Amino acid sequence: MTKNLRFILLLIKFKFTRMMAFRFSFWGAFFADGSLFLIQLLTFETIYSQVDSIGGWNRGQMIIFVGTFSIINALNMLIYFFGIVDLPGKIRRGDLDHYLTKPINPLLRLTFENVNVGSIPLVIMSILIVCYGVNISGIQVSFLLGLGYAAFVLLMTLLWYDMELILRTIPFLVISANGIMRLEDLMLELNFKVPGVLYKGVFKLIFYFLLPYGIMSTVPTQFITHSIDGRGVGVSIFTVIVFTVFALWFWKFGLKHYQSVSS
Repeated sequence: MTKNLRFILLLIKFKFTRMMAFRFSFWGAFFADGSLFLIQLLTFETIYSQVDSIGGWNRGQMIIFVGTFSIINALNMLIYFFGIVDLPGKIRRGDLDHYLTKPINPLLRLTFENVNVGSIPLVIMSILIVCYGVNISGIQVSFLLGLGYAAFVLLMTLLWYDMELILRTIPFLVISANGIMRLEDLMLELNFKVPGVLYKGVFKLIFYFLLPYGIMSTVPTQFITHSIDGRGVGVSIFTVIVFTVFALWFWKFGLKHYQSVSS
């Protein structure tokens, strides 16, 4: 464990040094993600100028929802996205050989080798937006409530990682996964614009349990706004555990079917 932690810190140090050598890269992700975040926020502001609530959620709750999505997205970009986004390409080109022949867990290296510190300002800005939504909603945030919200944000960031890893492991087994990547984009675009509370019946089954993008931003928002019960909390945590276990198993299963270019 200590060895892995030192290795992660070393990867972060090297990445930070490279990014500071090219400062445009450092700030580029912040401006791109920040622009997307502001556009989404303005979209909801426009909607709420015409209606009082969406699916029972008021304006303050929706601002928290948007801010929560932005926090999770920023953590995704900050920690692991740029490390595993090109995993299908590495599989296709045989670049994964370079990871498998090194005396370090290949998934650990893939996950943390491209940490993007340029997303840190977006994390901070997103937290401020959540605070603004909490203030509008008149919520009194205790230490335990804030700690629980932060824990759910981290759990949902892990769930997003699980989904990205699962989808990018599929190319071990198929020739092309372009359609799967497009599906991921569509699911994210839908579920971070539509709160999960709007899903009913089969749609709730799909977006809560089969492709659980619907809970990623919704559940932390429900937790901090006191609109989720103990059963909902338990089911959400169980869902994250199941997908994490499956993602790690599926990664190992995919590795067994990897056709190395050197073989």
